[in-house]
Amino acid sequence: MDPGSSESSVPHERSNSEVSFSPMVSFMAKRHILLLHAGGDSKRVPWANPMGKVFLPLPYLAADDPDGPVPLLFDHILAISCCARQAFKNEGGIFIMTGDVLPCFDASTMVLPEDTSCIITVPITLDIASNHGVIVASKTGILNKTSYVSLVENLLQKPTMEELVKNQAILDDGRTLLDTGIIAVRGKAWVELVRLACSSQSMIADLLKSKKEMSLYEDLVAAWVLAKHEWLRLRPLGEELINRLGKQKMYSYCAYDLLFLHFGTSSEVLDHLSGADSGLVGRRHLCSVPATTVSDIAASAIVISSKIAPSVSIGDDSIVYDSSISGGIQIGSQSIVVGVNVPGDSNGIEDNGFRFILPDRHCLWEVPLVGCTGRVIVYCGLHDNPKDSLSRNGTFCGKPWDKVLHDLGIQEGDLWSTTSTHEKCLWNAKIFPILSYFEMLSLAAWLMGLNDRKTKSLLPLWKSSQRVSLEELHRSIDFPHMCIGSSNHQADLAAGIAKACINYGLLGRNLSQLCEDILQKDVSGVKICKDLLDLCSNLQGQNSKILPKSRAYQVQVDLLQACREEKMACELEHKVWAAVADETAAAVRYGFREHVLESSNSTSASACQSSAFDGCVDQSFQHRDVRIELPVRVDFVGGWSDTPPWSLERAGCVLNMSIKLDDCAPVGTSISTTEQTGIEINDDDTMNKVYIEDPTSIATPFNSNDPFRLVKSALLVTGVTRDKFLLSMGLQIHTWTGVPRGTGLGTSSILAAAVVKGLLKITNRDDSNEIVARLVLVLEQLMGTGGGWQDQIGGLYPGIKFTESFPGVPLKLQVIPLMASPQLISDLQQRLLVVFTGQVRPARRVLEKVVTRYLRRDNLLISSIKRLAELARMGREALMNCDLDELGEIMLEAWRLHQELDPYCSNTFVDRLFELADPFCCGYKLVGAGGGGFALLLAKDADSAKKLRDLLQKDPHLEEYGSEFEVKIYNWALF
Repeated sequence: MDPGSSESSVPHERSNSEVSFSPMVSFMAKRHILLLHAGGDSKRVPWANPMGKVFLPLPYLAADDPDGPVPLLFDHILAISCCARQAFKNEGGIFIMTGDVLPCFDASTMVLPEDTSCIITVPITLDIASNHGVIVASKTGILNKTSYVSLVENLLQKPTMEELVKNQAILDDGRTLLDTGIIAVRGKAWVELVRLACSSQSMIADLLKSKKEMSLYEDLVAAWVLAKHEWLRLRPLGEELINRLGKQKMYSYCAYDLLFLHFGTSSEVLDHLSGADSGLVGRRHLCSVPATTVSDIAASAIVISSKIAPSVSIGDDSIVYDSSISGGIQIGSQSIVVGVNVPGDSNGIEDNGFRFILPDRHCLWEVPLVGCTGRVIVYCGLHDNPKDSLSRNGTFCGKPWDKVLHDLGIQEGDLWSTTSTHEKCLWNAKIFPILSYFEMLSLAAWLMGLNDRKTKSLLPLWKSSQRVSLEELHRSIDFPHMCIGSSNHQADLAAGIAKACINYGLLGRNLSQLCEDILQKDVSGVKICKDLLDLCSNLQGQNSKILPKSRAYQVQVDLLQACREEKMACELEHKVWAAVADETAAAVRYGFREHVLESSNSTSASACQSSAFDGCVDQSFQHRDVRIELPVRVDFVGGWSDTPPWSLERAGCVLNMSIKLDDCAPVGTSISTTEQTGIEINDDDTMNKVYIEDPTSIATPFNSNDPFRLVKSALLVTGVTRDKFLLSMGLQIHTWTGVPRGTGLGTSSILAAAVVKGLLKITNRDDSNEIVARLVLVLEQLMGTGGGWQDQIGGLYPGIKFTESFPGVPLKLQVIPLMASPQLISDLQQRLLVVFTGQVRPARRVLEKVVTRYLRRDNLLISSIKRLAELARMGREALMNCDLDELGEIMLEAWRLHQELDPYCSNTFVDRLFELADPFCCGYKLVGAGGGGFALLLAKDADSAKKLRDLLQKDPHLEEYGSEFEVKIYNWALF
């Protein structure tokens, strides 16, 4: 075929309209987010092919960026319940995030109009707007403190200054509205969109048959904007879209506080990754990198999902993604390599002495084509604009086209059709040959102007080869093949890393996540996981001081689940929690561990009991009575860092405060001796009681429905069940709490502390707060509820305190009281509202999820808890400086982190409560694990606190959530 003809030289075109391709940003564009929220419940969207990838014949974002169109190649489509619920007020709809902008904003403050579509915008300067989409909005709208909602009158693409002025798109402050690519559809507009989707099969068939394209982003949005209807009618399916959707209007929600990161061009990607915030960038992930003595990889280079062989060089600030790079390859600085798989030694690359150099500021990638067995190597300069023509100083590999043609001896007719009316540019230049791999690399070096060899042999080879342009690549990429290849490549890397982690390491990797990557392989993924499971047989034999047994068991659970052995995994999970309890007991080391582990039918205990009835023990009855009353605690920040096994392995920090509610310490116990032997336990809250004739019969594990397991566990950890005084007398124990349990105030743990302290006191043992706090830590493990040390610390120690824990044997706790000034206490009592939401939620389920994520070494969880501990230190400084406004900001960040740790720690009612409180507050959060219970609302000042109190006590809007939610504001005082 004549290279200059207008016919396509592609082996086989796709028969449907698919996604355009631009590798320079493909690794960043590979994860776009689609938020679905239908029927009031958002769920993870299960659209994926059998290989675990998502392949959708979606339209492309045409020339939105100087480096060419951005692909919509999805690894995952995620449904994020928190954002969707907050944005749609739990009423259903669709929330789409597209494009090349990574936004950051508070979804809970969004104001979305009902029964219509809405596009999110942000004010931007005109120079930036000239390279993006711009929304022309009506000058009249609904304005509030954080948003502006108005009718969309027109849509502009990369407008010039004249177009902005002509369409009245410039705001009063000289800026214009940037189109972020975030679209929300609600109510009637959502219903019409669903109806269209359900009846669109024939439309899609016609579109595929005609081999035409339509844009989800442009065509669909244009149907809701009257000014775009004339343009849309000329587009494929445009008339149908107008008829079906055109009755609805689109609104613009202007989010003034929205921040965004634009990564539409290769140079922007590199700038972001090497800029001021580059220290936050992880530069090695899921990769195999050789030793520094056999390779030259710059510290600032970013290597992701790639395997690098020895004898490879990678320059400063370069990116290598989803690639396998064999020896002899040199990658310059500020370059991008995507999807490149250079054949290894078995293909003779080393023996032939082959070398390839990618110059500084260049891009190199590979793509498979439909109907082509190999892959095409594609390349260009970092700053090349594929749409810049010869007449507009277009470049290839950083050099003007005139120089490229002159240096290589290529004629214009070799690249472009002489009969075509389109401008000649890189986008439509037939420049990339389809040959054997090393021939393509050789020609790549030649086309970049790097080959010193005479061009007599390379020019004819290039001319005689079948060649494609970027435009033809767009129509011919084999996306399923690309996705499968990428999945298999990442699975192989994950398998190698997991094997090394088990064989040589201390299981510091997230094996659960690695297994997810491995299972992307359709058949062999499960077999690989089974092979890894076989390697775990010796894990339990390792020193538990170096490799905790809880971690070793969790790895086996994760591998069993990956192998589809759910029953065995469930059985082994019990060993995980038993190991956590055992490790906690070992860290506390208070001499009761042997009693805990003893069986209830030990010979010595039975013999001792028998002797009591025989009168062998002469001990007269002495009446004693102990009463312990403790406050509840509210935590400002730091929770979760106190929880085993985190606190057994890493430092923990918590800032909390003990308080009385309605002028009383609500948690307490009374313990007295009785002439009758045995133990009677009374729960004064429920009026339940139980009599245990033989205290030695108390043994773990306890039934989760046993209402007396807290007191029974306290009897075990204190060793009272085997105390000789019970041979001649008994105990009567009463417990009570003045507030519901499961409300986040640490009630259960503080009650446990009260019982433990009372038992130690009545038996004349050391009942110091430090001893009690440690014992409660183990008590909760015995109960099966788990838990950290902050609750009992909060109840046992008065006032405001900053507590740190230091891992070791024994676990060290350091409680630092904050000597609050009278002014600080007065300000706190005036500005801090303690509000009960009327909802209760046991923390056990949440705790299990968080602990499991930690045992899996979830990086996001680890970084979040580290940040919570850091915020606790900052909160201490804020209180010492009497800066309650700073404390409020810290509380807000802590609340956001808690929602990351557990997305269900908030709910619609809590969101509504905080939405009402926000104008009056500098900070707010739920205490404890969240999900309901008590909330702390820190007002901006005393006057705001009074207004907020009045609002919450009489606001009618809270009634819509039902009478079951009763907000109550408690009067509190520092204990």
